[in-house]
Amino acid sequence: MTYSSSLLRLLDERGYIHQMTDAAGLDALAARQVIPGYIGFDATAPSLHIGSLVQIMMLRRLQQAGHKPIVLMGGGTTRIGDPTGRDESRKMLSDETIEANIASIRTIFSRLLTFGDGPTDAVMVNNHDWLGQLGYIQLLQEVGTHFTVNRMLSFDSVRLRLEREQPMTFLEFNYMILQGYDFRHLSKTMGVMLQMGGSDQWGNIVNGIELTRRMDAREVLGLTTPLLTTADGAKMGKTAAGAVWLNEDQLPAYDFWQYWRNCDDRDVGRFLRLFTDLPLDEIARLESLEGAAINDAKVVLANEVTALCRGRDAAVAAEATARETFAGGGLGEDLPTVEVDGDGIRLAAACTALGFTASNGEAKRKIAEGAVRLDDSVVEDAAMLIVVHAGATRKLSLGKKKHGILKGI
Repeated sequence: MTYSSSLLRLLDERGYIHQMTDAAGLDALAARQVIPGYIGFDATAPSLHIGSLVQIMMLRRLQQAGHKPIVLMGGGTTRIGDPTGRDESRKMLSDETIEANIASIRTIFSRLLTFGDGPTDAVMVNNHDWLGQLGYIQLLQEVGTHFTVNRMLSFDSVRLRLEREQPMTFLEFNYMILQGYDFRHLSKTMGVMLQMGGSDQWGNIVNGIELTRRMDAREVLGLTTPLLTTADGAKMGKTAAGAVWLNEDQLPAYDFWQYWRNCDDRDVGRFLRLFTDLPLDEIARLESLEGAAINDAKVVLANEVTALCRGRDAAVAAEATARETFAGGGLGEDLPTVEVDGDGIRLAAACTALGFTASNGEAKRKIAEGAVRLDDSVVEDAAMLIVVHAGATRKLSLGKKKHGILKGI
């Protein structure tokens, strides 16, 4: 389909569009007026991970095309937990933890969106402000009559849990009702016309559209992105070493940079379109590189994504550290570092402390496989005591891609 609006052309060219409830209607609306559009994010941790980055970038594209992004933080829905794609209930968080998480998460949005009071400036809202005031009887009377249990049982988030005979609490069962109410509330109070999200949110988005139509006789729209996986089929956001967090406090810039630098060759072009602002013709040139030259494109990818999410200085430092570590055999300043006192540290414990492994048991297996090097020499004794004199440093490596510094104190 050929789009007339700059918004849908931009989203289409860069690979964000999977489904739309009314493509022609959204295209016509975007061509003639500013569209306030939102995406919701629950605050289950102090940082979002890169699985959420495509959604954050879509809000950025919305603003770049002259429309208004609304960031909905789920201060209310986090207290329930989205059952979509989950086999068990989320752990309950305290009110204080949720508020602290929201404050921390705002960091990434402040980097990627322009906030303010203008017609296309971004706004962040918290659904606890209205869901927390909604009485249970009021919810049943105003909203409950528009949802049938038959329909709710057909949703994948519910059906799959029941088919696997895994329990779903009544609390979680209500999540889709509250998410639908969010759309209706934002439409009524802020003129929001569009909800966006990942493809797994299609049912919840449609619920909100139908609820808004039934309660307010108002037409709103939905758009989802494709399920984002890497070329080898893995879900974005998680690695063997854990989640790839967007915030510096949860993951050092060097490790963040390395994730993008080490991506599959087949993902380079797609990631450049989704996660950077580089012109499309430059992206086409980079993804056409072959052989060892594709590594140059990966460095560009790592630099551009890190610059957006962590700042240009962090990207420059991470690339310099990688160049010094891999090319010069040195100790880059941006590598993960563990301070070692005069008593020293056991080899397996050092691997775990640097984040190379999730446990000392895993570290021992890697050491036995000959995958661990101390100062570029293979070491195979997991109980080896590493002594680092005060002011000195030693380099510990796992495989070809993980490097860290042991610093004597």
